[in-house]
Amino acid sequence: MNNRKKVPMRKCVATGEMKPKKELVRIVRSKEGDVSIDLTGKKSGRGAYLSKDKEAVLLAKKKNILSNHLEVSISETLYEELLELIEKDNRQSI
Repeated sequence: MNNRKKVPMRKCVATGEMKPKKELVRIVRSKEGDVSIDLTGKKSGRGAYLSKDKEAVLLAKKKNILSNHLEVSISETLYEELLELIEKDNRQSI
């Protein structure tokens, strides 16, 4: 019997690449309009996935991809938090 689990795939809104869910970070807009980074992947609300990649975050910021996808304005601090999170992940994986 085949016991391999299916790996959930998601699409990065910036690059358009399909990647395993664990390789992406989820950004969520709640019903109240608050935007936050969802590290668990389980918060309720409208979600968008971004690659854990500095270039993907900068592209999303440059082209307003997240604000268009989540239909709300994204603050500068959220992009800074994303970049810090990616930097931290990169340091831990080395």
